[in-house]
Amino acid sequence: MAMTMTGVAPRLLRACRREPVDCTPVWFMRQAGRYLPEYRRLRERYGLLDICRTPELAAEVTLQPVRALDVDAAIVFADILLPLIPMGIELEFAAGEGPVIRNPVRSAGAVEALRPVVPEEDLPFVLETVRLVRRELDGHVPLIGFAGAPFTLASYLIEGSASRQYLETKMLMLQAPAVWHALMSKLAEVVTGYLRAQVRAGAQAIQLFDSWVGCLSPVDYRSYVLPYSRRVAVELAEEGVPLIHFGTGTAGLLELIRAAGGDVIGIDWRIDLGAAWERLGSDVAIQGNLDPVTLLGPRQVLEGRVRDVLAQAAGRPGHIFNLGHGVLPQTPPENVKAVVEMVHEYSGQF
Repeated sequence: MAMTMTGVAPRLLRACRREPVDCTPVWFMRQAGRYLPEYRRLRERYGLLDICRTPELAAEVTLQPVRALDVDAAIVFADILLPLIPMGIELEFAAGEGPVIRNPVRSAGAVEALRPVVPEEDLPFVLETVRLVRRELDGHVPLIGFAGAPFTLASYLIEGSASRQYLETKMLMLQAPAVWHALMSKLAEVVTGYLRAQVRAGAQAIQLFDSWVGCLSPVDYRSYVLPYSRRVAVELAEEGVPLIHFGTGTAGLLELIRAAGGDVIGIDWRIDLGAAWERLGSDVAIQGNLDPVTLLGPRQVLEGRVRDVLAQAAGRPGHIFNLGHGVLPQTPPENVKAVVEMVHEYSGQF
């Protein structure tokens, strides 16, 4: 397990604040999941929502990659769509389809009917998972809490499932802007409250997943998304923990995402890390940005790509090594562990 010196903040939290570290911290989105045999064994007995709603199981899944991989952070095991259920959304995980929403939100009446969320009453299992994991970690590595960003949650609500074109989402945005803004305002409030509750339960950093925002043009992001992501970031700044703001396909939106807020900006592999950092500026940390598919490749190629990411970071304070999206289910666990070892070993060379 990645250890820290007594009295010294963990390297991940130091990197979030652009402070010097002994080596580059590394963790992985979806580091707890289907590529780990111990997780697959649990899934043979329990459904995804069953695990999320059982703090002891969710805590165990959260801790599995910390024990197995020596990563520099744990991230609470949950699903970004959980806050939608107490809002009145009929959510299920259909085999082979992923999340499916049976009552999508596409009208003013549907937005009006969405209920407010009180995390301590509506999502207590997530908060208890946070508390359990903090006790188990005992200060060895920090715990990251997370939520879906307002736009990504809105896209699921409107589309009813994952999408490629986001046609329904963009149509609502452009044809019924008042409905769109009412929905985003409600979601910003829910996300803020949910993340605040995770921090108060013990999360030491938080990540805002705007996974699908790369489908938007800059003008649409600026008008329809940025104000709500900024609202979340501004209100959570009061909690005093680092905020990681992540999206995919965002090479055309980087400056706007930076303006929306976050201590750390997460990027994917579609842009060179060095180029992204030049555009974002030296006053923000950066997380990324290895292509997840690289973890399925030959070890020699994997090592070269890890070195390339570290070389682009060039030893600047504030780099957190991660993938540009989540670990793929087909990934060999030994390759994930090898990346952790490479990052820790090689980061001092750049």
